[in-house]
Amino acid sequence: MEHYIFKQLDFVRGNTIRLLENIDDDTSEIIPARFNNHIKWNAGHIYLVQERFAFYFIGKEMILPKEFQALFSPGTKPAEWSLPIPSMSDLTSLLKEQVERIERELPLHLSEKLSQPYTTSTGLTLSSVEELLSFCLYHEGMHFATIKALKQAVT
Repeated sequence: MEHYIFKQLDFVRGNTIRLLENIDDDTSEIIPARFNNHIKWNAGHIYLVQERFAFYFIGKEMILPKEFQALFSPGTKPAEWSLPIPSMSDLTSLLKEQVERIERELPLHLSEKLSQPYTTSTGLTLSSVEELLSFCLYHEGMHFATIKALKQAVT
């Protein structure tokens, strides 16, 4: 039987993908007044964080282009970028494939405890794969709302 977390990850990611549809590279890189980042940064950040939370903490191989850490980690800003930037098409493809890979590779790892619990920047301590993936739902939801606001401001 499929675990609820996979259904929810798929639902949330599907909404994110639909929101990102038809946003071209130029539009995705506009930073409106009162925003620190743009649509492309938020999409890449969602991917990076979920990749780390799903795979890194249990020692599984991540699919993470080499420049993603420098581009999309917390605290990074597009104004400071000097590396090649992925296209929206590439980001969208990675986002689509990520949830499928999580569903394929992690069913037997959900209850696996982390060797060392991880505390988020908001102070929540996570100690299992299931807890990390549950937090990803909240995290992606926050960035979904930001992408939605950015999209309204730039289109």
